[in-house]
Amino acid sequence: MWTIREEGPRDVAAIRAVLEEAFSTPAEARLVDALRAAGALALSLVAEEGGRVVGHIAFSPVTVDGPEGSWRGVGLAPMAVVSTSQRKGIGSALVREGLARLEGAGETFAVVLGHAHYYPRFGFVPASRHGIRWDRPVPDEVFLVRELRPWGLDGVRGVVRYRPEFEAV
Repeated sequence: MWTIREEGPRDVAAIRAVLEEAFSTPAEARLVDALRAAGALALSLVAEEGGRVVGHIAFSPVTVDGPEGSWRGVGLAPMAVVSTSQRKGIGSALVREGLARLEGAGETFAVVLGHAHYYPRFGFVPASRHGIRWDRPVPDEVFLVRELRPWGLDGVRGVVRYRPEFEAV
């Protein structure tokens, strides 16, 4: 069985290993390290199975800048589970637990650049439905948004800006 908890200092190397194995590149691990160093992880959870970290999810602040103002939300990225622990529901549990904690913390919305068939099961919809877009060209069905509280997207329109640490990925 597995458990989900907030990351701690002893998890840094294990998180790096999970991300490098899942993405076959160190880019996402460097991103999480940079966000952590900048104090910009709004939430970072790990999944443990048999005493070993096998999954990770991170959320960091984003802003939506539009003609009527600027709004703060969170971006989900990255999320990974090692190959030997996939298809057990660990990734889904990480997403659900992360969103629930963010809702409890009063966050208003979350965005994700991700699989069009995976994230809608958690309430994500194409961000374009709400007049929200990323400043990079991506297919409409993979840039998604989810309200974290009722009316969390009311009036929110514009371009999503991620933290500067994302520029290196």
